[in-house]
Amino acid sequence: MTRIQVESGSPYEKLYGFSRGLRRGRRVEIAGTAPIPEPGEAVAESAYDQMLRCGEIAIKALGQLGSSADEVVRTRMFITDADDADAIGRAHGELFGAVRPVATMVVVAALLDPAWKVEIEVEALTSDDLG
Repeated sequence: MTRIQVESGSPYEKLYGFSRGLRRGRRVEIAGTAPIPEPGEAVAESAYDQMLRCGEIAIKALGQLGSSADEVVRTRMFITDADDADAIGRAHGELFGAVRPVATMVVVAALLDPAWKVEIEVEALTSDDLG
């Protein structure tokens, strides 16, 4: 079965030995995706904007693997403050509300960078098989 991997440019990918996304057959997996800003920019302040940035990075990786937000079947959100759940949930709805994937939101003690308020994982099932 064909296996395709993509990178997003995060410094952690090579350092820690993982891919942003992986596709095998119809299954597409996007690794834990934090709100890494564009070069020269700062991490967004609000949890809402951070979730949108996480989604932007994840959806780009889906596209590189021949998938899209329309094929997402599961998301997992790791958040550092339960008070941010509504803002993160609203952003999730903007990103994936058209397909309403199964979703999990878990409050964690911390993420790798103290400025991060959210990190997501995404799974998709494409309509075509790579073989």
